[in-house]
Amino acid sequence: MIMHLGLGMSLALAGVALVASTLAGVTGFGGAALLLPALVLAVGTRDAVPILTIAQLVGNGSRVWFNRRELNGRVVGWFALGGVPFALLGGVLFARAPLAGLTRLLGAFLLVIVLWRRLRPKTEVHFPVQAFAAVGAGSSFLSALIGSVGPLMAPFFLAFGLVKGAYIGTEALATVTMHVAKLVAYRGTGILPATSIAAGLAMGPVMILGSWIGKRIVDRLPERVFVYLIEGVMVAAGLLFLIRGH
Repeated sequence: MIMHLGLGMSLALAGVALVASTLAGVTGFGGAALLLPALVLAVGTRDAVPILTIAQLVGNGSRVWFNRRELNGRVVGWFALGGVPFALLGGVLFARAPLAGLTRLLGAFLLVIVLWRRLRPKTEVHFPVQAFAAVGAGSSFLSALIGSVGPLMAPFFLAFGLVKGAYIGTEALATVTMHVAKLVAYRGTGILPATSIAAGLAMGPVMILGSWIGKRIVDRLPERVFVYLIEGVMVAAGLLFLIRGH
């Protein structure tokens, strides 16, 4: 599919994928929001989301490997408990009735979360690991429908106290469980042909390179700067979601 787009379009997609994967390697999210519009332009919405899921699976898998020493398995386990069944459900519904207008709600949510993080009283709020079952359920369901909810997941991982490599790797492994379930649903409903799988895998080397570059950047960032960077990308994503609204 992507292989038939022509050299110019293929190189442009590879460039966007590299930037998107590097961004995700630094912040843990944002890559899908950047790559999805380019894929939609190239192959259309119906094919773009499954291809994006394959590419994200490779990209997230590489971030897991690069941050493997800092993973929090308990967070991933609870996330998967809620995420896998709801990713399957969302993937089945995607083939029939994508939800319009939901993106604006996500955008507003992100802006409110960042505002709350800046204005809340400076008291410690315990975020229990068991709550990641609900985080996994909600984010996996929405991801299967609209393709990109990384910014929605970020506040919860930060609230649990994960930063830098622990945040990037743990969020990536949780996302891998979500993407695998989505792909099973996409395949079962007939919207993940072999051409889409090949197209997503063809972007894999670029996604891995971006993850490696992102890891090098994260290792050099002070923790406070890292958190500010995450919040800045959340604000940008929230505004983008509000403006685009689809």
